[in-house]
Amino acid sequence: MAIRLTRAALGLGIAATTALTLTACASSKSSDTGSKFNTATSAQAGGGMSALVSAAKKEGTLNAIALPPSWANYGELMSTFKKKYGIKVNDANPDGSSADELTAIKNLKNQNRAPDVVDVGQSFADQGKSQGLFAPYKVATWNDIPSTLKDPGGSWFNDYGGYISIGCDTSKVSNCPTSIKALDNPAYKGKVGMNGDPTKANAAFNVVWAAAFANGGSFDNIQPGINFFAKLKKERIYVPVQTSQATIESGETPIVLDWDYLNAAAADALKAKGRTFKVAVPSDAQVAGYYAQAINKNAPHPAAARLWMEFLYSAQGQNLWLKGYARPAEMVAMQKNGTINKQYAAKLPPVSGTPKFPTAAQSSKATNVVTQNWSSTVK
Repeated sequence: MAIRLTRAALGLGIAATTALTLTACASSKSSDTGSKFNTATSAQAGGGMSALVSAAKKEGTLNAIALPPSWANYGELMSTFKKKYGIKVNDANPDGSSADELTAIKNLKNQNRAPDVVDVGQSFADQGKSQGLFAPYKVATWNDIPSTLKDPGGSWFNDYGGYISIGCDTSKVSNCPTSIKALDNPAYKGKVGMNGDPTKANAAFNVVWAAAFANGGSFDNIQPGINFFAKLKKERIYVPVQTSQATIESGETPIVLDWDYLNAAAADALKAKGRTFKVAVPSDAQVAGYYAQAINKNAPHPAAARLWMEFLYSAQGQNLWLKGYARPAEMVAMQKNGTINKQYAAKLPPVSGTPKFPTAAQSSKATNVVTQNWSSTVK
């Protein structure tokens, strides 16, 4: 979703598919039914929620991208939106990355199949804004989103987040690690994987940052994390395959470094098969991160894009993310106003302390370091 590796990887991404890398051969204009919402910065600016719903229904379609149904409960989110408004949701390249999403916006410009909306890792949200790809928009619950989790002008706004965690299949591993540094153990040879390539996927990128923190690094120094994985790779502990439900169930990656909400979902799936998948936020590296929503400036279905945002940031949408073990951006406000689903909240993997987040400059610097040094160091 996405740096979201698949989100196969929170988001940097796998190579774009051919359909996303080819320049458009034909173009089409945005639907006339949503024309008044092409530049609307809020539902009110376009005539109000009733007008927005009406225009979106006339468009009849929402083009999403890189949203695996099992990622943060997106399957239920998409089906609920479709049932509620009668709008078809096209989810292109479900296992794509944040990088793929921005590529699609650029290469499919003015085509009906271009993405209307994206869900990307934070560094890609910053890139998209700087490249002028997004349409500013503020949902009705804008004030419930913490100021630290949104662009002041509305170009992007965080949606859900979590912590990097260690998932461990107890049927394959007798002594599950609870810290990053503990992974450097011969007993884990050929067992440790993460969700994607850190040069392309946000989840994997944040795993490297967690490894950096566990080995003396910081938001200003991600290199120790790269060095740690180089060591694990040399010792054949780290398996460079993109983890998924399939690799976990097959036993190919019994130890998975990923967002806690994805590992928690995997735990549910394995429990149904009579297996136990333990999930722990590492004691030596509590790294939290959010994905961000944004609207394509040239969305072929501008009204549907904006209605999707209103749905996601309603109590219903936020609680559906929570149901998928992801911490919604409006969680604090919902706890205060009583709209949060307490049952879902109680099932979140436990953590302690106050999460810290990098600045845009720190994130950009770390992204550049990983992009330049990962492949040459981890080999």
